[in-house]
Amino acid sequence: MKILVINCGSSSLKFQLINMEDEKVICKGTIERIGAQITGGERNILYTKTGESQIVFDKEVPNHIEAFNTVKELLTTGDYKVLESFDEIDAVGHRFVQGGDKYTRSVLIDEQVIADVTKMIPLAPLHNPANLQGYQACLSVVGPEVPQIAVFDTAFHSTMPPMAYMYALPYEYYEKYGIRRYGFHGTSHKYVSQRCAEFMDERLEKLKVITCHLGNGSSIAAVKFGKVFDTSMGFTPVDGFMMGTRSGGVDPSVVTYLQEKLSLSPKEVEEILNKQSGVSAISGGYSDDRDVFANQNAGDERAMLAHEMQAYQIAKYIGSYVAAMNGVDAIVFTGGIGENGFWLRAKICSYLGYLGVE
Repeated sequence: MKILVINCGSSSLKFQLINMEDEKVICKGTIERIGAQITGGERNILYTKTGESQIVFDKEVPNHIEAFNTVKELLTTGDYKVLESFDEIDAVGHRFVQGGDKYTRSVLIDEQVIADVTKMIPLAPLHNPANLQGYQACLSVVGPEVPQIAVFDTAFHSTMPPMAYMYALPYEYYEKYGIRRYGFHGTSHKYVSQRCAEFMDERLEKLKVITCHLGNGSSIAAVKFGKVFDTSMGFTPVDGFMMGTRSGGVDPSVVTYLQEKLSLSPKEVEEILNKQSGVSAISGGYSDDRDVFANQNAGDERAMLAHEMQAYQIAKYIGSYVAAMNGVDAIVFTGGIGENGFWLRAKICSYLGYLGVE
């Protein structure tokens, strides 16, 4: 059985083709800048056939349907082809960000799922539309006979107790509008907590684990005996601690103050919190951790401040989750920064000496 796995963003498409007989990746790739004009020197398509060198090239991709046609071309033609035809694909798995209260596990996509996810667009306006576009684009290529599965980011967090996911707002807002903490990056938190248990040679159901998914978007989860007890992202992925371009949690009065002071619309404030804040705002325009680290090493005080703030806020979340679970057996770092940002990892851990962390 061969399964194509898709992670569709508003302007990107990431994919892997997996042979389920040995659970090995056959090939993988990324198509970026979908819908954007490609200028000289930009390389927006990256493709790797396992065991062979990576190929990188540029191509204007006007929409997600054309992106899927490009995936089909990469997989079935040329020197790097891995399939004789797309008929060899037995199923497609899609990452869907927001499943609300309704979808607490992965499901076969049908008309009802599409209708429900469409209704949830206001809960994830940057993500759900792209996920739906990805599904429709894939459908146009593989046809309705191939089963397509939605794997929801929010599903793993559905075990949170009400005391963790409720906001102290009028209760009818939760009942009418679904305003509550949902959490995101669930597929990552689930996978790495399970892998942690394997490394510890222990059942996850016996462990208290804190998982730190650190990348351009970041979140932390408290996983108690195999179930999420709490998580840092909330109603939307902007909540929690500071990220690449997202503010993380701020005093809600800051939002209304900015609206009044600068005559901003709710949409304009949302743009600031999502795309003009976080590490980028503090460091002077750098959201990529590699750039921040390079500037920090060059003595840039704002880059240093951005990293200090980030480490401090993450350590506070970890500490609060130790209290919430009444202990912790393991702390896991994952994501691009969690894996490669050794300075930040070390700085975070320097706050945790009371736990015996070195």
